[in-house]
Amino acid sequence: MSAPLRIANCSGFYGDRLSAAREMVEGGPIDVLTGDWLAELTMLILAGNQLKGRPGYAPTFLTQLEQVLGQCQERGIRIVSNAGGLDPAGCARAVADLATRLGLHGLRIAHVTGDDVRAQAEPGTVTANAYLGGRPIAAALAAGADVVVTGRVTDAALVTGPGMWRHGWGSGDLDALAGSVVAGHVIECGCQATGGNYAFFEEVPDLAHCGFPIAELHADGSAVITKHPGTGGLVSVGTVTAQLLYEISSPRYPGPDVTARFDTIQLTQQAPDRVLISGVTGEPPPETLKVAVNRLGGYRNTMTLVLTGLDLAEKARLAEEAVWARVPKESFERTHVDLTPLDAGTALLRITVMDQDRKRAGRAFSSAVVETGLASYPGLYGLTPPGDASAYGVYTPSSISRDQVRVRVCLDGREIPVPDADPPRPQPEPPHVSDGLPYGTHVGPWTSAGLPLPAAELPEEIVPLGRIAGARSGDKGGDANLGVWVRTPEEYAWLSDFLTVERLRDLLPEVRDLPVERFVLPNLLALNFVVSGLLGLGVAASPRLDPQAKALGERLRSAMVPSPGL
Repeated sequence: MSAPLRIANCSGFYGDRLSAAREMVEGGPIDVLTGDWLAELTMLILAGNQLKGRPGYAPTFLTQLEQVLGQCQERGIRIVSNAGGLDPAGCARAVADLATRLGLHGLRIAHVTGDDVRAQAEPGTVTANAYLGGRPIAAALAAGADVVVTGRVTDAALVTGPGMWRHGWGSGDLDALAGSVVAGHVIECGCQATGGNYAFFEEVPDLAHCGFPIAELHADGSAVITKHPGTGGLVSVGTVTAQLLYEISSPRYPGPDVTARFDTIQLTQQAPDRVLISGVTGEPPPETLKVAVNRLGGYRNTMTLVLTGLDLAEKARLAEEAVWARVPKESFERTHVDLTPLDAGTALLRITVMDQDRKRAGRAFSSAVVETGLASYPGLYGLTPPGDASAYGVYTPSSISRDQVRVRVCLDGREIPVPDADPPRPQPEPPHVSDGLPYGTHVGPWTSAGLPLPAAELPEEIVPLGRIAGARSGDKGGDANLGVWVRTPEEYAWLSDFLTVERLRDLLPEVRDLPVERFVLPNLLALNFVVSGLLGLGVAASPRLDPQAKALGERLRSAMVPSPGL
């Protein structure tokens, strides 16, 4: 077996630590430096930047490159990033200009385009980008590229592409490709794989200096997740499990190169800060590509009032009545009211309006809220001054036939060929069965408000769920995902029996009236829930205090449950 390809991540989002590239290059041997700059919201931000005459790519990528480009060229480290955003060609030119300014010669720079499918979208679309896979990245590297800049590719493609290049995988190497997708999913969010945002954060040493993750990718698709020695953070089965559960839905994880079966992943703690990912099964990819579509939704405004003392619910009702008496609720396209308790005697009341009319959603609304200041509940004060409405965007997932997308790779300004992949084959009926349910069975949606234990069955001890289970949550457009895992088979037997959809509704009132799906991942000792519609029109338009559902898992962990007595 050939030596593993050491792929180091230096960015998990647009705004991540600017010193990360230098830390990864100087911290130890690596073969590929990669970073993820894009998300659905980022594409909308970049579109706004273009409208203001700014670059449509992520300039922080260049900030990081300036610190390491010379060392990478000297050591033969390839650089692969999706920081090209809406303008991969412009980003590639900026990299070339940077190399010239640094006095670097002979650097070969490639960029990948073809993901922009706005021409085939509905009028009024701001961005429409198909998720490309790793094949064009592999083609660029095989042609000698030192730096590969892409637009919208899947986050995992930044690992799958280099894997195809180094290990020679074809479209039929489904298991190897699936393994690389899983490895890419683990390291794509940077420090979330090495202890960042981890439920059991007390286990993580020196989180303030958390190291970024490395995937040692083998020819069979297995990978070891690790980090540079001497850095803070932790790589454990737990931290890797947490990241595996982030922003997924069904255990079948589709992508442009392969469909990875997350219910086949096996994790092994090889040594401190070394976790082996193995056993991943792959299936053919879908016949279509996912498309992220962003459009302008209108204007919104939010006013936040603080409630203090007794009778908080009644005070919130009184505040709403006073506001809607001045600006009728029915005059807006959408309204949303959140009452968020902070402690026994304090809560936040957030009132959001959304409308096509900027003036109506602007000062007309916010000034009306201020006008209630001396004619509402006792103790009223606000956290937001009266202000104008701001534009918001709406993200919608879509799909497109592969033959409608023309992928192009340009190296040093000249187009190079991209080998065609074999056409996707129909997906077979999966044979896997777990918890007595066929693989992929959706448990729910339910309309019940939950089934509390009868009083006669209540145990003597009630504990926070978080003392038993970890959780990781995130956004999937307007939906939210919530992964929950435990550490032992005995705890999983309890969790899978206890944490039904009905029970989740009882523990998290905000999901009570929404469709919920439950998926089982016994190989990871985990459950994954998908809550449809929790985030409304998506992160860019969500009026929730937590618009990306980042804290949903921690809210669940704070809920009191019967102790399993294990």
